[in-house]
Amino acid sequence: MRTRILLADDQEVIRVAFRLILDAQPDMTVVAEAADGTTAIELARHLRPDVVLADIRMPGVDGLRLTRELAGPHVDDPIRVIVVTTFDLDHYVHSALRNGACGFLLKRSGPTLMIEAIRAAMAGDTLISPQVTVRLLRHLTATTTATGAHADRSVTLTAREIDVARLIGQGRSNAEIAAELHISLGTVKGHAAAVQRKLGVRNRVEIAIWAYEAGHTA
Repeated sequence: MRTRILLADDQEVIRVAFRLILDAQPDMTVVAEAADGTTAIELARHLRPDVVLADIRMPGVDGLRLTRELAGPHVDDPIRVIVVTTFDLDHYVHSALRNGACGFLLKRSGPTLMIEAIRAAMAGDTLISPQVTVRLLRHLTATTTATGAHADRSVTLTAREIDVARLIGQGRSNAEIAAELHISLGTVKGHAAAVQRKLGVRNRVEIAIWAYEAGHTA
């Protein structure tokens, strides 16, 4: 079955471009579009798409509030939301992730990362644009240091698993990791899943935190 996607962006040209890219994928289909956050929330609650791609700056309800309304901690039946924005601001990233976003992408990151982020969201993972990953990791590791919550670093990983974790920590997509390590995309996904299982972490972001704390991201 195809992943059903709702697009929320106040710029029609962006929505058209995203629809062309996503509808061309064999496992994705755009089921609705919204030019403002209020309409997007109404459509999402009515249509129950698999994923909502939401801009931050929209008329009415902005993308951060939309994320909180559809995916926040208080939501009984959350919908996956990936924030896609032009604005590379730390408080946007932190707020989106706190509000339940399962991805944060910059529009300039390109279509390949957007497609991968949707597939990651469907697999229960989180993908963040490489441009903001290092700053986010600094913030998150400072938080975990203050709270004493760290991923288990005593687990032994294979050399290839460390390679994959290191590149995840650098914000690389699975496709970029596959190209750099000269392995298949499926092999990358297998290694990432093994790393996640061994470390006892929940998602890609926590793998990146582990790699950052362990000094593997340099």
